[in-house]
Amino acid sequence: MNISCVIVDDDQDAVNGLVTYLETFPQIIVENTFTDPVAAMAYLLNNKVELLLLDVDMPKINGIELTAAVRAQVGKLVFTTGHTKYAFDAFEHQADAYLLKPFSLAKFVATLHRLYPQTKEKEVERVTPEIIADEDFIFVKAKQDSKLVKVKLKELIVIESKNNYVELQALDRQVITYMTLSELAKKLNGQPDFIQVQRSFIINKHYIEYVDGNTLVMASGAKITVGEMYRPTFQSFLDERIIKMGKKR
Repeated sequence: MNISCVIVDDDQDAVNGLVTYLETFPQIIVENTFTDPVAAMAYLLNNKVELLLLDVDMPKINGIELTAAVRAQVGKLVFTTGHTKYAFDAFEHQADAYLLKPFSLAKFVATLHRLYPQTKEKEVERVTPEIIADEDFIFVKAKQDSKLVKVKLKELIVIESKNNYVELQALDRQVITYMTLSELAKKLNGQPDFIQVQRSFIINKHYIEYVDGNTLVMASGAKITVGEMYRPTFQSFLDERIIKMGKKR
């Protein structure tokens, strides 16, 4: 049995990510997607849908307001948002699930299986991040064309989380791939050149140009503030490498 689905998110990349995730479930048919919540409301008021994937923080009409108007037209309601502050309001409007961005494919699959126990994903392998790691390089699946792109670890400067995907900034290329930063961090675990300095950033220590207080300036020009919870680890790294002047006699 097919399940009709509508996606509403003002970020087109987030919409694309959800469409890609839903390819795991052949029974779920994406009938429409919207980046404009006003257009989404007009559609949903005239069309019933079995599954609605809905962002909250959107212009003109937010997800909570949209839900209040169309909830009777929707079977299962799943909020996909980068903010925890809307959780109470979401469940007040009878949300069936609340996915906090960035969420992994595994988390998404588990949520849909809870809502639709009868559904089956195409292949078990699709649940795992599409990345192959070696000592010197990694292959990541590019979101633009689904090709596996080789990235040399020694040339990888910054890894940045952006909702449901990460951007890898290397010396000669930038690659965007659908996964979370935590998934990629697990693959890089044990690689001594990399350190996480913020919830959204992993950096290659070799490409730090200079440190100004809690701000790092990378060889690529990126400026990154070290997050509070990551400062002790980063300070330990600095302490091991700072050349301290002796006292003058």
